[in-house]
Amino acid sequence: MLSASEAAIEAEIKTKGLNAPRLTPDKIDATIVGEDYHVFPGTTMTVCALKLRNGYVVIGESAAASPENFDEAIGKRIARDNARNKIWALEGYLLRNKLHDEIRLAQGNIA
Repeated sequence: MLSASEAAIEAEIKTKGLNAPRLTPDKIDATIVGEDYHVFPGTTMTVCALKLRNGYVVIGESAAASPENFDEAIGKRIARDNARNKIWALEGYLLRNKLHDEIRLAQGNIA
């Protein structure tokens, strides 16, 4: 699910020739193997649980301040986006760790 802002950023990265190892929206989406939603009865609280390929689950949530504005489909979309955004940080850490280990290995610094 490439958003308009993600598409614009991807285009700019490609235009500028930035081609070092990095995360992409497609790589983030490829980590997701399942999703479940729950709307708590009598509330506007919506939770999305995204299951990642390694079995880890990332949670996102949303809630409308005014019950009159609550729309379940919108709540689910916002909760999913919030969960997906957390994956960027997790995958970013993993990539940075991998790059760090590769540099240390190339320098002969891994015990």
